Amino acid sequence: MPYVTTPDGVKLSYQVRGGGRPLVLLQGQANDHRWWDPVRADFDAGHLTITLDYRGTGDSDKPDEPYTTRGFAADVVTVLDDAGVARADVYGTSMGGRVAQWLAADHPGRVGALVLGCSSPGGAHGIERDNDVRRSLAQPDRAAAERALLELMYTPAWLAAHPGPYHTIGDPRMPAHARRRHLAASAGHDAWDALPSITAPTLVVHGTDDVFNPAANAPLLAGRIPGAELRLIEGARHAYFEEFRHVASPMVLDFLRRHA
Repeated sequence: MPYVTTPDGVKLSYQVRGGGRPLVLLQGQANDHRWWDPVRADFDAGHLTITLDYRGTGDSDKPDEPYTTRGFAADVVTVLDDAGVARADVYGTSMGGRVAQWLAADHPGRVGALVLGCSSPGGAHGIERDNDVRRSLAQPDRAAAERALLELMYTPAWLAAHPGPYHTIGDPRMPAHARRRHLAASAGHDAWDALPSITAPTLVVHGTDDVFNPAANAPLLAGRIPGAELRLIEGARHAYFEEFRHVASPMVLDFLRRHA
């Protein structure tokens, strides 16, 4: 497992698999690269897939200092430089989609095709989850809060058939300060003014039943990024890419092929 040190001295762990056209996979808030484990093989077959453990997660350093989605995007560039990859397609989900927005806006020469899954533009224009969802996640009973999170990620039928383990509900190795820093980074994201400058061919994907990051954010992103395509997956919740893998992976792969 390679490591690279960022210009500000943070050691990042990253992972490279497969072969072919480079594809960066960016996971959600407070998660390490294992977020992608259930579906990564779909992309390894035709791509050199690159993941990283964000600062604060996995085997990367966990400094107690402010994190931002724009800063995470700069970390991705550091990883690409170390891996010898000049340009890559980028697929970001949840907070990873927010990071991917900055990657495409700030570093257009490094991004080929762009896929934004279950993401949001953030800021004043983003659609936030409602208070009932917030309360369900903040309840003091940790088991009940975790169950509420699972039910936001997956449908009840899928949960009944798949008892876990789950790779999308947070990196258990994260210290409390890193979790707080990740939450602040995601909450502070606002790329609205930068979105029209994105030149990468862009696909926006969202589950219609996602209330964790409301599906109403998808048309906002697609309408703000020039030429973006919008695809909604009927009945899917936040972890559409895993539960609806049979729909989502071929959809993304087709988009990447069309914009090779």
